[in-house]
Amino acid sequence: MKMTAEREIAATPQEVWAALLDPEVLKACVPGCQEMSGSAEDGFEATVVQKVGPVKATFKGGVTLTDMVVPEHVTITGEGKGGAAGFAKGGADVRLTPSETGTTLSYDVEAKVGGKLAQLGSRIIDGFAKKMADQFFERFQQAVEGPGEEAVDADPDATSDEKKKGWLKRLVS
Repeated sequence: MKMTAEREIAATPQEVWAALLDPEVLKACVPGCQEMSGSAEDGFEATVVQKVGPVKATFKGGVTLTDMVVPEHVTITGEGKGGAAGFAKGGADVRLTPSETGTTLSYDVEAKVGGKLAQLGSRIIDGFAKKMADQFFERFQQAVEGPGEEAVDADPDATSDEKKKGWLKRLVS
């Protein structure tokens, strides 16, 4: 399965880059992520629980980051084993380009599955993979940019500058 897409993120490439390398941000953004540890230099270890069609599995695996050109490009490669459910592995080439509104994040994803998961058929797997990627990048964008207007109003103690910044930006600034 291959997929290509891009997102416009209202933050500088350096802020987006920092979020891509932060295990806490990644844990919050990966759907079903139970644990995330490690570093960008040494790689990340993760535990993710997912249900694909009738198959529910806990995947344990690793993610490595290579071909890093700060803050422009990174190749993310990962593999997870889900016991009897099978395995999932893949990678993504992520590119960050400055834009008028912040940063354009472009990605090319390739994923493969095996075991019981592969028996579900490509239509179910492709739909699931697209949904996972969309959820990840939607959550990632929210983590970097901050909550929408409804969520901002829910924190009456925040200053007006804090209301404009995402939680990651509040940490960095």
